[in-house]
Amino acid sequence: MQARLAAWLVRLGPPPLAAGIAVGVGFIVVETLLVFPLRHLAAVEAVAIVYLPGVLVVSTVWGLWLGVATSIVSTLAFDFFYTPPFWHFETEDWRDWLGLSVYLMVAGVASSVAQLARSGAIETIKRRRESDAVAELTRLILGADDVRAVLPAASARIAEAMRLPYAAIELDTVPPYEGRVQLPLHPGALVVSADLPERVMGRLRDSVVPGLATVLRAGRSLQASRTELQALLTQQAALRRVAELVAHGVAPAKLVAAVAAEAAELFNADAVRVLRREGSSTVSVVAEWSRRPGVQVLLGQRLDSSGGVADLVLRDARPARLDSYQDSSGLVVDITRSEGFRASVGAPIIVDGQVWGVLIGHWGQGPPPSGTEHELAQFTDLVATAIANTESRTELTASRVRLVFAADEARRGIERQLHDHVQQRLISLGLEMRISEALVPEDLGELRSRLSDTTAGLNGAFEALQRIVRGIHPSLLSQGGLVPAVKALARRCPVPVTVRGGPHRRLPDFVEVAAYHVVSEALADSAEHAGTSAIEVELDIIEDSATDAAMQGEVLSVTIRDDSAGSPDPGPGLADVRDRVEALGGTLTLTSPASRGTTVNARLPMGGRDRQDSEADWSFGGT
Repeated sequence: MQARLAAWLVRLGPPPLAAGIAVGVGFIVVETLLVFPLRHLAAVEAVAIVYLPGVLVVSTVWGLWLGVATSIVSTLAFDFFYTPPFWHFETEDWRDWLGLSVYLMVAGVASSVAQLARSGAIETIKRRRESDAVAELTRLILGADDVRAVLPAASARIAEAMRLPYAAIELDTVPPYEGRVQLPLHPGALVVSADLPERVMGRLRDSVVPGLATVLRAGRSLQASRTELQALLTQQAALRRVAELVAHGVAPAKLVAAVAAEAAELFNADAVRVLRREGSSTVSVVAEWSRRPGVQVLLGQRLDSSGGVADLVLRDARPARLDSYQDSSGLVVDITRSEGFRASVGAPIIVDGQVWGVLIGHWGQGPPPSGTEHELAQFTDLVATAIANTESRTELTASRVRLVFAADEARRGIERQLHDHVQQRLISLGLEMRISEALVPEDLGELRSRLSDTTAGLNGAFEALQRIVRGIHPSLLSQGGLVPAVKALARRCPVPVTVRGGPHRRLPDFVEVAAYHVVSEALADSAEHAGTSAIEVELDIIEDSATDAAMQGEVLSVTIRDDSAGSPDPGPGLADVRDRVEALGGTLTLTSPASRGTTVNARLPMGGRDRQDSEADWSFGGT
C-alpha cells in the first residue's frame, strides 16, 4: 500500500490540474476543521503547522506553483478563521502578521523541497527504466540466434522506456528521412523522431546509445561465434561419417561417392566431382554429385584437365580456386561453362606423397567463401587414407590369391607328374612282377610266394598313391566338374553322405577347387566327430547383395551339416581352407551348438579374380 502510494505521488506525468486544485481545496477544508479542536490544546500560531501536509502533497504531485498557491490559500484560510478579528482578512497585531509570514515562508520552502524530491525521484525512475530497458535489450539481443530478427522488438522496448513516438534500430546504412534523426551505433543507427525535446535527445545520446551499441556489437559477435560453431559441428559430423566409412573399409567407389555428397551438402556446392589422375593432364571421373538439373553425367569418362581448377591442383599439389572462367579455356572449362558453373575450388588427394587425384566443387551463383578450398582438403585427407588402405589391402589380398593359385598350379603339376610317371612306372613293375611270378617253377613255391607278396605290396602302394593324387588335385574335378567330384568324396566317406543341389554348369577353376577342399576337409572333420551318423552337403548358387562390393553378384554357397554332438573348434584342415576361401574374397563360418550338430558354410564369390582387378584400378594410373 505504501509502495503504491509512493509510486503514485512521484509518477512521471502529473494528474490533471483540476484534480490538483480539488485535492488542494480538500486538504485546506479538512485542515481548517482540524485546527478548530486543536487550538484549545496549543497556541494558535503552533497549530498552523497542520496546513503543511496538504502543501507537501500538492507540491509533490502537481509541482511547485500549485504548491505555492496552496500555501497562500492555506495562509488566508488560517487568517480568516483563526486570527482576530475573526471572519475577516485582516489582523490586529503585527505579531499575527509575522506568524503568517513565517508560515507562508515555511510552506514555500517545503513546496520547493518537495519539488526537488519529486524531481530526484523522477530522475531515479527514468534512469531505472533506462537501465531495465538496456538489461532487457541485452537479454533479448544476446539470447537471439538472429540479431536482425529481434530488432523490431528491441526498438519497441526503447520507444516504450523513453516515451518516444518512433524508434527503430537499423544495422544497414539508412538514407536520411525528413523528420528523422539517426544516432550512430557503429554499426548501424538508432532512428528517432527529429522533434524530440533536447533533454530526451541528450538522454538518448548519453545513456541509451552507448549501451545499445555495445550490446549490438556483442550480439553480432556472439551470433557469428554461434554460426562458426554450428558450421564447425556440421563439418565435424560430415567428417565423422566419412571417417566411419573409412574405418569400416568400404569400397573406394562407395567412399568417394559419399565424400562428394557430403562435401556438396556441407559447402552448399551445386556439384562435386572426384577426379583421378591418369596422366600429366588427363583425369577420369570416379565420383560425382549434383543438385542441379542439366549437369552432364561424366562418371567413368577421361577428360583433358587443361585450363580448369584441376589443372592448377595437379600441377601445384595444393588447394586452388577459380572465381571466374572468363579467361580460361579447355575441354573441362567448356563443360563447366555449359553446365552453368561460374566458380570452382579443388583440393588434392595425396597418397604416399603423390597426387592421386583431386576433389572439386562447383558453384553457379558466384564464388564460395574464402578458404573453402582449404576446408575441402580435410575431406581429401580421409579419401587419401581410404585409398592407401585399399591399396595395401588389395596388394595383400592379391599376394594371398597369387599364393593360392601358385599352390594349385603346383598341385596340378605334381598330380600330372605322379600320374604320368610314377603311377605308370608302378603299373609296369606290377606287370613285370606278375610275369616273373608266372615263370617261376612249381617246385620253388617259397620264391613264388615272395613274388606274390611283393606284387600285392606294389598294388597297395599304387592304390595309396592314387588316394594321394586325388587329394592333391582330383582328375575328376578337372574333367567332370564340382558335383561329380563331391559325390566321389561322399562315396569314400565312412559316414553316409547326402549331396543336394549343385550348379548345372562349370564354374571358374579357383571356385571349384576351393569348394572341393571345403567339402573334403569338412567331411573328414565330421567323420571324426563322436556320434555322427549322417552328413548332408548342399551346393547352391545365390545372388548376394552384401555391403562389400566383392561379395555382390553370384556366390557359390557350400553347406555341410552333420548330426554329431558338436565341435566348436575347427580342425587344422578347415583353418587352412578358411585362408584359401578368404583369399578369394569369400567367407567360411562354423557353427556348432551343443548337441545340435555342426554346420560349415562357405560362400565363394564367382568373380574373385575380377574383384582383384577392380580394386587394383584404384592404384596410381599415371605419374
